[in-house]
Amino acid sequence: MTKIHVVGVGLDGLAGVSETVKQLIEQAKLLIGSSRHLDYFSQSQTDTPTERLLLGDLSQTITKIRQHLKQGKNSIVILVSGDPLFFGLGRLLLTELPPEELTFHPHLSSVQLAFNRLKIPWQDAKIISVHGRSVDELISALQQGVEKIAVLTDTTNNPHAIASLLKSLSLPSQYKIWVCENLGGNRERILEIPGLENLDLQYLQKQKFSPLNVVVLLRHNKNKELNLKNLPKLGIPDDCFTCFSDRPGLITKREVRVLVLGELALHPGQVVWDIGAGTGSVSIEVARLFPTSQVYAIERTAAGISLIQKNCDLFQVDNITTISGKAPNVLLNLPKCDRVFVGGSGGNLDKILNVCSQNLNPDGVVVLALATLEHLNTALSWFKFHNWEFKLLQVQLSRSIPVGELTRFAPLNPVTILTAKFSRFSPQNIEKTIKETY
Repeated sequence: MTKIHVVGVGLDGLAGVSETVKQLIEQAKLLIGSSRHLDYFSQSQTDTPTERLLLGDLSQTITKIRQHLKQGKNSIVILVSGDPLFFGLGRLLLTELPPEELTFHPHLSSVQLAFNRLKIPWQDAKIISVHGRSVDELISALQQGVEKIAVLTDTTNNPHAIASLLKSLSLPSQYKIWVCENLGGNRERILEIPGLENLDLQYLQKQKFSPLNVVVLLRHNKNKELNLKNLPKLGIPDDCFTCFSDRPGLITKREVRVLVLGELALHPGQVVWDIGAGTGSVSIEVARLFPTSQVYAIERTAAGISLIQKNCDLFQVDNITTISGKAPNVLLNLPKCDRVFVGGSGGNLDKILNVCSQNLNPDGVVVLALATLEHLNTALSWFKFHNWEFKLLQVQLSRSIPVGELTRFAPLNPVTILTAKFSRFSPQNIEKTIKETY
């Protein structure tokens, strides 16, 4: 026989509780809940004398429950908000009390109500609690471009703090934001935050929200419009590029991109290969910096080719040729090059470097951005075996993000930048020296 009933209650109070659950509450020997929950059920509504316990210190509450159980007082009801097993007290009760003595009676959760008020299907939504918790999981979800996110807030990680965080991340994806407060109560309010592309934080700062709120974020795919005159000449922000909707983080980050461009040591009028171009961010930067150079953006996926072309149109560059196909085979018909950037190899790094070495001009430079130890080891082995000159740059960067009223650093994935060129004793440079001498 169940001895403890954990009852979920909404902001509609007694009206939202079934007749069966009302009877359980009326017959309870011990009724536990917050002052708000206890106020929903006055002493006069119960048929039997009921001891009431204000839910405060959990350890004291558990001790009191155990005392009642030892005394044979089995009719215990604990009032909680919404669904007890949805970021609620139920999880903690299961760790402290025998599961067989607990029965849960859930109410609609705030997240259910929020998505239904917004009329958005939510079976595929990511539910994240920052109530007394780190925002790291939320940051990860935003960087991955999760389409639908519901955030359970607190007084520190409130709607303003979440919007500030979203703006600081400079995401390629855009999000609509709603704040849903007092759901199910007579003071319910749904507020959409204006400014899809440029969040109006001042507007948000002026708003006062109830502590009982849920923030809903919905990714919104919208055609970007850029003011090219306002863009920096070097180091275009990540959020300016059109990216993969399901993998917005799959882009050479701005800080790494700037370092790569520096290592390439570019000059006007060069032929540049960008292998594994992805969204084309490196190609776009090269093309804008040196309009007289010819850039070949090589990408094996149809989605990537489409994105590169969209970004070429977006940034109005016409000196990029997109090459669809898998390296190294697709490289064989390209003109000889002066610079090569390898952002992705598809597992064919050795073969790609073989083709690059055969088609690179004597003063050429190859730069690789490597995210794994295995690919770094493959590249080092190849360059050592072929007697190339090379150097390594280990890049471990962090960006500042707001955390409530404070600021901390969020790390980017470490990247190793390998820069290589022919040794001065290589056949290519010996041949060049002979030609220049004679």
